[in-house]
Amino acid sequence: MTDADGGGSDDSVPARLPRDRLFDALDRLVAASATERLFISGSALLLSVAIGFLLILVAGRMTSCGSAAYSVFGVGFCYDPFVVYDSLFLGAFGDFLANPLNGQFATTISETTVLVFTGIAVAVAFKAGVFNIGGQGQLVFGALASALVVYGFSGAVSGLVGTLVLVPLGLAVGAFVGGIWGAIPGALKAYADANEVITTIMLNFVATSFALYLASGPFKAPDSFANQTRTLPEYALFPQPLFPGRTDASLLALALAIAVAVGIAYLLRGTSFGYDVRTSGIQPEAAEYGGVNAARTVVTSMALSGALAGIGGAVYVLTIAGNFQTGVPDYGFDGITVSILAGNNPVGAIAAALLFGVLKSGSIVVDVGTDVPPQLVGVLRGLIVLFVAMPEFFRMIGQRVDVRDRFGGSRDAVATDGGEEA
Repeated sequence: MTDADGGGSDDSVPARLPRDRLFDALDRLVAASATERLFISGSALLLSVAIGFLLILVAGRMTSCGSAAYSVFGVGFCYDPFVVYDSLFLGAFGDFLANPLNGQFATTISETTVLVFTGIAVAVAFKAGVFNIGGQGQLVFGALASALVVYGFSGAVSGLVGTLVLVPLGLAVGAFVGGIWGAIPGALKAYADANEVITTIMLNFVATSFALYLASGPFKAPDSFANQTRTLPEYALFPQPLFPGRTDASLLALALAIAVAVGIAYLLRGTSFGYDVRTSGIQPEAAEYGGVNAARTVVTSMALSGALAGIGGAVYVLTIAGNFQTGVPDYGFDGITVSILAGNNPVGAIAAALLFGVLKSGSIVVDVGTDVPPQLVGVLRGLIVLFVAMPEFFRMIGQRVDVRDRFGGSRDAVATDGGEEA
């Protein structure tokens, strides 16, 4: 058909709706290469820093101070954004050039180590199509069991022999108890069709409440005002050969976390079990048709996920805490974001956990070294995590859900497991 002005137009081609362009963008995000995803994450990080920069300036105008810490065009601000971000990111490493083994870097190492375990724990469950929000409860029970068993056997051995026996024992106990606690919601989902989000949240409350009862009652350390178990002897903890005077960080524990992450990555990508996990997570019905026992795979995956979180709890006890204390930090919940940020890639969880470790450790430097309120520091951390993690979150949704089928339209390509999945 010809327009009145003589120009040609093809009425057979429908106008593209904004919804279609949104679907196309999601398709491109799903198909993005590793380099493109790294660029997207880096751009999101810079954008979050820019927005945080403005928030710091606004907050600095809304408060009062004796003298301006930062000025722009003659306008004074109480907080200096450059100092805040320098403390937040670089402060986590301390004076690394002068003293690579400084205490602030040790804090970053310890936080990163535990987060690697909780991150890959969530990633394993995600791969099987299960949303494990129960990592915190699995970590708490693993930590408690590890502290009690190691202390119970600490009187039988000592010295180097004690370290070689008790540390592996604590890790094994944490893995076993965490695995049992993770298998429960897995079995409920597989055989009773119970929603794993609800059951894992409920089991988190059960774990923390029961741990509180034990640490404040039968197993409470005598003469202690805090709700905690007895302190473990030094030989029952992870060796700290490179951080003299520190008992809360161990490069050996970090090396173990990296080795476990690499091992889990190989398990998921290079073994028949990993194939069963991935196919069950992508298309459970197709996996069943292909001979995969999807129900058993869900239970096994959740047990493995819980075991990894339990090891994280054991590492927390054997490095950071030295015993079990109530009020364990939310490593299990942070592990969810670590996994999303890493695209459910166990190796990628190492870098994602390091980012979280830097932010956690750097926040301490900002709180101590600047006048910036902790609430603002929490907002800055949340912005960074939100902006960096959201692209991977939408990519995961696009991989698992055919949005066009839900809202009309169709995709040209059919989702398969043939491509590289992070």
